[in-house]
Amino acid sequence: MTNELKGQNAPQRLAIKNGESIELHPIYYVSQCHSIMIGLPEIEVLEGPPELKFSIREEPVLPRRQGCAAKVPGGMLLLMAKGVTEKIETKLTYRVKYNTKDGPRQTSSAYIVSLFP
Repeated sequence: MTNELKGQNAPQRLAIKNGESIELHPIYYVSQCHSIMIGLPEIEVLEGPPELKFSIREEPVLPRRQGCAAKVPGGMLLLMAKGVTEKIETKLTYRVKYNTKDGPRQTSSAYIVSLFP
């Protein structure tokens, strides 16, 4: 197996009921453990049902992946389900578009989501 394939995991699975919201992951952008994010990023849904909506709860977050010791400005990415009338299993693909001091940046993620009424 090549190194390129090792990094490509199957999408994570989520289950969410109508009216619920779940925390997905912290939102931040740092350089040398200092935030370079300007404002909150935009969330763009590339693939997914209209019953799913994103929001960002603004709060200080700890950049654990970068090994930082102090919290930085950012937020928590929330996924909400609303208007689910029947069980659905779907793919959800989205981009987080950051405005940073170094210019625009983006990341993307994909999940397999099971929706329940």
